[in-house]
Amino acid sequence: MRAGSPRGCRCRAIGSTGFPRPCARRWRAPSSRCSSCRTKRTAVGRELDGVNALVTGSSHGIGREVALAFAAAGARVVVNGTPDRDGRSPAADAVAGEIAARGGSAVACAASVADFAAAGVLVDRCVAEFGSLDVLVNCAGVPEPDGASILDMSEEAWRGVVDVHLGGTFHCCRHAAPRMVAQRAGAIINTSSHSFLGSYAGVAYPAAKGAVNSLTFALATELREHGVRVNAVCPGAKTRLSTGPGYEQRIRKLHARGILSDAVRDISLDPPEPRFAAPIYAFLASARAITGRVFTAAGGYVGVFAQAAEKMLAYRDHRGTPPWSVDEIAAAVAKQGLD
Repeated sequence: MRAGSPRGCRCRAIGSTGFPRPCARRWRAPSSRCSSCRTKRTAVGRELDGVNALVTGSSHGIGREVALAFAAAGARVVVNGTPDRDGRSPAADAVAGEIAARGGSAVACAASVADFAAAGVLVDRCVAEFGSLDVLVNCAGVPEPDGASILDMSEEAWRGVVDVHLGGTFHCCRHAAPRMVAQRAGAIINTSSHSFLGSYAGVAYPAAKGAVNSLTFALATELREHGVRVNAVCPGAKTRLSTGPGYEQRIRKLHARGILSDAVRDISLDPPEPRFAAPIYAFLASARAITGRVFTAAGGYVGVFAQAAEKMLAYRDHRGTPPWSVDEIAAAVAKQGLD
């Protein structure tokens, strides 16, 4: 753990979280004094002490557990939920209240991340309440209609899913990134899904999650030099998106068609609780030199996807030679056993 700024000091040393900032309210560190300005410290602290975080979609499910875990680790959290007709999110209020009851610091903010301006309000709220935005977790999501198929999905249904999962992720990143670049530190954690592999069928949901992964890779490349880390998580957990008769019927049909194995069917029908997915988010929020990766977390399993690698099928110098013929390409594909 690197030394940082305890409560009361005026330096902007890098704390255990890796974020330069004025010292946090509840800063704790191993030694008795700040190594930069020698202000006295108190006791050993927590992983995310002093970190200011925005967790979208944190009124329920995985987002809720992430917000609770962050607060337990010392972070100050903006809890987000979709606004009702009165412009409030009682569920987000309840989560913020639960954090406060446990001695943590949180505020609730009702806003739809599908709206670009509303996403900006969320980021501004975190800065206004806590002084900065150190960690952004994009966890807001909506389910795809039961039985969604490319044969009958409407444009409205498509946009309803993509606008939240992909659009919402972009909106929040767009508002958060300039602030993180300005402070030369930050962490963005996007939420993806194993559905991006296409093995769970669907249309808009897997497409949006695949795009979230690509956005994660691109942002990690762009923001690395500014000290901002960007990763994604494919959580496996029991949420509103993975429960209900329609969901269960879809999983059983995919298994019957031979698309899902027995093991995948069983875990899909009995997913672990969301709290098991929260630690990977806390890990990625802490000061680790990891960026541009897609992790997985489901129950007792934690993994990481290997980055896609292109494999050459054939090569010849195009200068002085004609384009490949269809038959030549077919032969190269067959040689690799592709189907």
